[in-house]
Amino acid sequence: MLDLRDICKRYVTQSFTQVALDSVSLSFRDNEFVAILGPSGSGKTTMLNVIGGLDHFDSGDLLIDGISTKDFSDRDWDAYRNNRIGFVFQSFHLMPRENALENVALPLMFKGVGKEEREQRAMEMLKLVGIDNRYKHKPKEMSGGQQQRVGIARAFVTDPSVVFADEPTGNLDSKTTFEVMELIQKLVYTKNQTLVMVTHDSNVAKYSDITVNICDGKITSKDYNTK
Repeated sequence: MLDLRDICKRYVTQSFTQVALDSVSLSFRDNEFVAILGPSGSGKTTMLNVIGGLDHFDSGDLLIDGISTKDFSDRDWDAYRNNRIGFVFQSFHLMPRENALENVALPLMFKGVGKEEREQRAMEMLKLVGIDNRYKHKPKEMSGGQQQRVGIARAFVTDPSVVFADEPTGNLDSKTTFEVMELIQKLVYTKNQTLVMVTHDSNVAKYSDITVNICDGKITSKDYNTK
């Protein structure tokens, strides 16, 4: 589904060039849960941003369903982000003035789904993540774990082909981390979707099917996890 072929990405200033991705080649297939594991500065978030269409690569190619993205226009990238993918963020990024139901329904509004249908689908997702009893609560009225459940529901509500998760447990305690990862794992297998997660925590990476280790912009290993 997603193929990175010799992807290079550099950040250049007047006095310094940082190589974030150094000839990275990697494939992501349907119905896989893949963890990108590495320390801060290893290139894992840059990789996520590149395959999520949030950042552009300098050389190489990213293929989506076999189609090269080298000549993608801004409109093509917008269509990819809006129609094919969902995001789970470390810092939740919920709309502070909107309640849980409205936050989850927001991506459906951008897709032109009518109010009644988007609220119904949002409530179904809130039930699936176990937080439908707080659908009227705003982010400030919820715990970090509850906010992340809302963020996860929002990422999955449009039934995207692939969900990207950027350090989804980075702001959570160990107990809540366990609960959130169990939930993410359940959703991936229930909805038969692909999830690509970046993390610095090897214990979190163990929830995935495959762990890809990255260091200094290079992939060092690809390990299949046993459940």
